[in-house]
Amino acid sequence: MRKHALYMMLTAVLAGVPAFSAVAAPEVAVGFSPEGSAEQLVISTLGDARESIRLMGYSFTSPEVVKALTAAKRRGVDVRVVVDEKANRSRISQSAMTLLAGAQIPLRTVSIFPITHDKFFVVDGGMVETGSLNFTRSGERYNSENVIVLKDMPDVAQRYLTHWQSRWDHGADWFPAQ
Repeated sequence: MRKHALYMMLTAVLAGVPAFSAVAAPEVAVGFSPEGSAEQLVISTLGDARESIRLMGYSFTSPEVVKALTAAKRRGVDVRVVVDEKANRSRISQSAMTLLAGAQIPLRTVSIFPITHDKFFVVDGGMVETGSLNFTRSGERYNSENVIVLKDMPDVAQRYLTHWQSRWDHGADWFPAQ
């Protein structure tokens, strides 16, 4: 068996065929709450961003996610956020959104659907985080929730980006009340 494998590899090398592909294999990571691994995975994935973050959420109040997004913006990452308009009228949501606006992060609210219930983000055009977790302290600390991160799956990421862009296009720019 070893001789056969060695023979095949040697034949490929001599024929000029690469024996191993340089394409990264997809990776999957999961996290759950309230155990804490969901929040950790969300924050670490946002921390991995080098070029862009496109986030879409239903309810948005998480101080930890706000910190991660503003830190990414300070690193030079292009961050943009879309949230449901009706689910983010509370004082705590408005405070979180005001912090994003203060960091010069473009934010739009969507109101054309009964609810915009998406909860995902795309990092650097190739990594997707999605699941049941709302970007809220309750979702992170008290509710039974899940997240999944799909790395090195550009086709999946592109589909999420297309969906994100369609909602961004339907959204209205949000600015803090004066």
